[in-house]
Amino acid sequence: MEEEAVKLFGTWSSPFSCRVECALKLKGVEYEYVKEDLKNKSDLLLQYNPVHKKIPVLVHGGNPVVESMIILEYIDETWPENYPLLPKDPYERSVTRFWTKFMEDKGSTFWSLIRAPEETKEKIVSEIMEILKTFEDHGLGDKKFFGGDHIGFTDLAVGTVIHWTKVIEEMKQVKVFETSTRLNAWFERFNEVPVNKETLPSHHELVAYFKSHVG
Repeated sequence: MEEEAVKLFGTWSSPFSCRVECALKLKGVEYEYVKEDLKNKSDLLLQYNPVHKKIPVLVHGGNPVVESMIILEYIDETWPENYPLLPKDPYERSVTRFWTKFMEDKGSTFWSLIRAPEETKEKIVSEIMEILKTFEDHGLGDKKFFGGDHIGFTDLAVGTVIHWTKVIEEMKQVKVFETSTRLNAWFERFNEVPVNKETLPSHHELVAYFKSHVG
């Protein structure tokens, strides 16, 4: 039905857009993908997200939902019967939200590495490694995925960011994940999930993108 149609405004080079795509596919939700040119944003995008004017935007039944993690919660609550992203137990749900927010709040540190000058590069790498160690030791622990036996809310949030960070790591010629044994094993499992393999850009594609847009 047209009134229940789902559209996603996004772009392939955004981890925030890709995490929403992965969630929709895990849920088995049919949707129309509207590719946005971020240098020439469409009138519809500006209409649906007049405050931030950013992707991703999910439109369901004509109603826009913005901000990727809010969109993921909306998807989970709207289609609860298929592939739950958040735990049903209130305590486990609160733990999931805590670690997701912890990593989201640290996001600016990860992205600052992209344009970091030589004199601050190592300091930023040290900060990122400390963040990853905290998440690995106290958040992930010995679990297969943060969501347990299958990827969930936090896995999508963190996995997409790390997917992009590994490209930045190569481009800046630094070692961010060298000591993160469990996190690296988790990330390999994350990338082997069929939906993620299908949706996330390849390492090569992202390197080419960053070289052309960042230098």
